[in-house]
Amino acid sequence: MRGLIGKKIGMTSVFDEIGRSIPVTVVEVPAAVITQIKTEEKDGYNAVQVSSFEKKEKNISKAVNGHLAKAGTSGKAIVKEFRDYIPEGLAEGDELTIEDVFSVGDLVDVAGTSKGRGFSGVIKRHNFSGVGDETHGQHNRLRAPGSIGGASDPARVFKGMRMAGQYGNERVKVKNLSIAKILPESSLVLVTGSIPGPKGSYVEILNKSAEA
Repeated sequence: MRGLIGKKIGMTSVFDEIGRSIPVTVVEVPAAVITQIKTEEKDGYNAVQVSSFEKKEKNISKAVNGHLAKAGTSGKAIVKEFRDYIPEGLAEGDELTIEDVFSVGDLVDVAGTSKGRGFSGVIKRHNFSGVGDETHGQHNRLRAPGSIGGASDPARVFKGMRMAGQYGNERVKVKNLSIAKILPESSLVLVTGSIPGPKGSYVEILNKSAEA
């Protein structure tokens, strides 16, 4: 199996074998159910679809409830696909735990939605430095973006210009992290480094070691 769905709990640190403190992110990864296996012949591409995290059926649409019922499960909050992969020896309705997918030391990619920071200026959004001093009468330009275009030619602002706007709340993938520790009795996995999103947000953990 290539990956599972997790929920970000927070960050802490662990010590390695030589006593170094390693920052890790704690991710809750409960057992997931395979709800669909897609193939090139039938669907146009290969993928495995898994669902995880319990949710009341009354809070799920009838279409999704019907889809989950086909796999012999119900009441799942998150449904995700892991593409270009066909699980061997597994069928729809089978359950997958952390230990079925990950081992300590595995390289993983973690994808999620970054924290939304609303409408932000160029200093916060693009790390502009601002004017930096108040000489020559620049009393109100310390955090301004500066010039954004030409005059009569080209007479417009180019697309992609770094300006103020929506910051965060976008899909982000952090690559080449590793599994520091697995706590199967608590359905927790400790991933080295930081991962996108606020506490309580859902993430996808992709096992890169399984691709080799």
